[in-house]
Amino acid sequence: MTSNSQMNFSQMKQAALVVAAALFMQMLDSTIVTTALPQIATDLKVAQSTASLLVSVYMLFSAIFIPLSGWLAKKVRRKNLFLIAVGLFTVSSVLAGLFNNLTYLLVMRAIQGMSGALMVPVGRLIILENTEPKKMLQILSYLVWPALLAPAIAPLLGGYVIASLSWHWIFFLNLPIGLLIILTGAFFILDDNEREDLPFDLFGFLLVAVAGGGLLIASEILSRGLSLFFWGFLVLFVALVFLALAWHHLSASDQPLFSLEPLKVKTFRVYESGGSIFWMTIGALPYLLTLVLQVAFHWSPIMAGTYVIFIFVGNIAIKPFTTVIIRCLGYKYALVVALSLASLATFLMAAFHADSAKAWIAFVAFVSGIGRSLALTSYNSLSFSELSKEQKNSANTLTSVLQMLSQALGVGIVATILALLGQVMKTTLAYQITFLIVGLVSLYPLLEVLTLPKDAGAQTLS
Repeated sequence: MTSNSQMNFSQMKQAALVVAAALFMQMLDSTIVTTALPQIATDLKVAQSTASLLVSVYMLFSAIFIPLSGWLAKKVRRKNLFLIAVGLFTVSSVLAGLFNNLTYLLVMRAIQGMSGALMVPVGRLIILENTEPKKMLQILSYLVWPALLAPAIAPLLGGYVIASLSWHWIFFLNLPIGLLIILTGAFFILDDNEREDLPFDLFGFLLVAVAGGGLLIASEILSRGLSLFFWGFLVLFVALVFLALAWHHLSASDQPLFSLEPLKVKTFRVYESGGSIFWMTIGALPYLLTLVLQVAFHWSPIMAGTYVIFIFVGNIAIKPFTTVIIRCLGYKYALVVALSLASLATFLMAAFHADSAKAWIAFVAFVSGIGRSLALTSYNSLSFSELSKEQKNSANTLTSVLQMLSQALGVGIVATILALLGQVMKTTLAYQITFLIVGLVSLYPLLEVLTLPKDAGAQTLS
């Protein structure tokens, strides 16, 4: 077995591509299931809102088990844990497509959520701890591609699969991908971490699980409209109380589930605060743009989807140049450019109306995608650039939890704002003001990045 210290750049790139494939499988699965919900609801003879539990349960179990990934990664061999998680995700995916029963499907989705919560964070930790600082930007850039590509192709792929076959086949798609990851991972991942005999922080795990799960449930309830507004806010309040308790426990415990020590490093802290807000806004934008085109402008779902996809076209178009841009400008000014483009595009979307030129809508969406892609690449590399090897495990766990919660909360908050505004003003104006609110919120990450030193993360750019 090749040891960590002997792993060269070529080997790390191969390992990163394997982990990227796992991230792609997870994101493709999550996005394509959303596309298939109407067909699943019809086939199972349940309401659309009931079928959406397939998404909610998956996210809930992911939120609960992500904090466990960092502890398990210290207790067992990480390579084995990653491959087992991939195998469990693949098997539960295939089993999900075998029967037309909602309860059975929810159980399989719960298993998928649990295994996905271990699969991606553990895989990313292997890459983080085996990559030397000066190669960090180049290696981690491979892990951004799935986040850009999967949402772009999932709606079209899902539509084709459902039209040609049935919704069951969206789950079967994971079989060849999962098998490929396991076979290549067995050869290309050369990680051999030292195992530690650590006690399990059960109290910390329960606090974090309830806080994370509560935030997701609150987001789901709030997105259902004003009739459940009180209950959504109540669940949100309880979740925030548990979040405060979890924060206090993790800060005070001698052997916490994961340490908050990495937050003392400014480059990491900036990503967890401003970066989380950025994840909230970019997670909400495709959802918000789709709604305004369909609901306010009365476009067909196909036409709306065609123009929303320009966000992802921008993501992918700029990606080959992001490393060059970051090396030329440095992390601070690359983020300033990226966040400025993303915020500007959001404000321009607030000015959309039913008579806006379709080419202009496509162009603004494209610019938004460029800013999104450059910001994600910069944030991902910068956040771990100044952390010690000992800090990366806890930092990876914290990042995984906050990233998933931020994306879910972004959609929930936007849906709540739309529901409130829709009661007192015309539909088009409600959407325009919501875009303005999202744009104003997106200015905070930009202002925070301006406080970084010019040479932040410079050791990864040499």
